[in-house]
Amino acid sequence: MSLHDGPALPGEPAPITVHTDRWRATLPADAWPTGFPETGAVWRRDVFAVVDAWRDGAASPRQLLAAVLMWGYGPIGYGPWRAARSLQGDPDGSRLTHALDGIAAATPDEEALRTAYRRFRDPAESRLPWLGPAFFTKLLYFAGYKRDAEGLRPLILDRVVANRLPAEAGVRRRSGWLSEEWLAYLRWANTQAEARGLQPDEVEMALFHDRWPPSDADPAGGRPAAE
Repeated sequence: MSLHDGPALPGEPAPITVHTDRWRATLPADAWPTGFPETGAVWRRDVFAVVDAWRDGAASPRQLLAAVLMWGYGPIGYGPWRAARSLQGDPDGSRLTHALDGIAAATPDEEALRTAYRRFRDPAESRLPWLGPAFFTKLLYFAGYKRDAEGLRPLILDRVVANRLPAEAGVRRRSGWLSEEWLAYLRWANTQAEARGLQPDEVEMALFHDRWPPSDADPAGGRPAAE
């Protein structure tokens, strides 16, 4: 089976371990995404399946956030507690809907990406408890990434990735990144991907897994667990 035929995306070597019983016991019932894997092994494709349902109106933004956070926190023990607090900050999903409005477009442009990022940072708009850039960029990645699109695509930026970025990527802080730093990173990753015949998210995976720049013999890398 090739990488493209199975559950793994290019550059994704293994699924994330999720203790679904703990998450079931902690998350609000309405936030549990229908059809989400109960086996405890979650691939990126599993989260993208919830994105597809969200785009079709068959999943709520709260279910989308829950799926992203389960994948993002993985086996980390405090993950369910923090995720529940994030969801409590938006009981009807309106703040998430507001932030993701432009991302839901078929091909979000740079201004839509900037706007969504800024809304998640702004308490007056869509900021949620325990949902800083390291995790809301995970949400932006899944909600807005198109594998067949052109131009900038949203990517995950957490401390692991930030610490491994070269200076020319434009990320100056260890955390609390501004929207322009995130966009600079997206531009850099897009350029690197084009030069190597990769997907932009393969660049992010390789950075997280400490395989950047990738050798000819190595896969781009993967994400064994969240920050």
